[in-house]
Amino acid sequence: MTSSTSPTSLAATPRQIWTRGRGPLIAFLILLTAGITMAALRSGDQHGRLDPRSADRYGSRAAAELLKSSGVSVDVAGTLDEATAAAGPDTTLLVTDPDLLTPRQQRTLHAATAPSGGRTVLLGSGAPSISELAPGVRTDLPSPVGVLSPECSLPAAQRAGKAELGGERYVTGLAGADACYRSDGAPTLLRIQHPAPAADNGSGTEAGDTVLLGSPDLLYNDRLDEQGNASLALQLLGSRPHLVWYLPSLSDASATEDGDGGGNSGESRFLELIPSGWLWGAFQLFLAAVLAAVWRARRLGPLVSERLPVAIRASESAEGRARLYRKANARDRAATVLRSAARDRLASLLAVPPTEAHRPDALLPALSARLPTTERDLSDLLFGPTPSDDAALISLVDQLDALEREVRTS
Repeated sequence: MTSSTSPTSLAATPRQIWTRGRGPLIAFLILLTAGITMAALRSGDQHGRLDPRSADRYGSRAAAELLKSSGVSVDVAGTLDEATAAAGPDTTLLVTDPDLLTPRQQRTLHAATAPSGGRTVLLGSGAPSISELAPGVRTDLPSPVGVLSPECSLPAAQRAGKAELGGERYVTGLAGADACYRSDGAPTLLRIQHPAPAADNGSGTEAGDTVLLGSPDLLYNDRLDEQGNASLALQLLGSRPHLVWYLPSLSDASATEDGDGGGNSGESRFLELIPSGWLWGAFQLFLAAVLAAVWRARRLGPLVSERLPVAIRASESAEGRARLYRKANARDRAATVLRSAARDRLASLLAVPPTEAHRPDALLPALSARLPTTERDLSDLLFGPTPSDDAALISLVDQLDALEREVRTS
């Protein structure tokens, strides 16, 4: 007889909940506090990279202040319309990230600045923008930023001397171009002279030019005082009395306008913003996911039995298994289990070794010797086919019980 045991509740107590959750909660609070602290520390005069209002190491406030002290007015433009509206012979237009501009924006910018008579300075202009903003120029493989010598006749470069340049390298066949600060034979500073407008020929009006800088490092606050960086920056950006510091942004309305007459400009712009190695990166992520799935799915060893948290009556376990068999209509499995258990019990009563309990040639002769007068087909009862329906299964159970009682009383 199985003794009854009061069931044990599996519901977690408040103390257990606190013990389990205090670690993640404390970690979350630490991260939240750190985030708020960092945001507070960086919420002052911090802006973006190459922003003339930013005082951090990658800002350009120091260069802007030097230009202002030299009498050059500095204005910040955040949209293409502001940048093109300011173009003129007395203006230097600095474009901090030309590759961020769409092809339509690049064409609009070049059309406005090329005939203006002013100067356009492009920082780190690469393959996505060089063909539109500087026709006749192409890029070579980039080089590391380092201290380079002018090696050209450009007066601003000769006066500045050595400077920290590198990044994009340019190749051109245009006549009269000034190629300075060469790295492995290709210039990292290229000045292209624009032809004067036809209406101004012979009038003495100075033609505009475009200056390509392969790297913006010399304009950073922490680099401006190195080598001749400050001198070169002041001469390139301070040649006109007015400087427009253009910071391209994806929030500019002109970046989303469909100027090419097609309906897929948004999709093409999205594809342009995806890095060139996105396909390889996606494949690596897929491979990592497959390996993680294989790692989580592999068998770590044999199953380990655990003690149940509550005591379960043997009758409840038997009834539960019987219901599962019935739900799955598994009469074959149920009959096999019943016959196997009956053979084990009969073998112990007949002194048949357990290893031979399921062999008909060992068990049946022992039964016949114990019950010589029985008229039942013991072979069909203990090793027969699967019952055809539930009634036949119940009849099988009754016959097995009767056979076991008969053996016990014989």
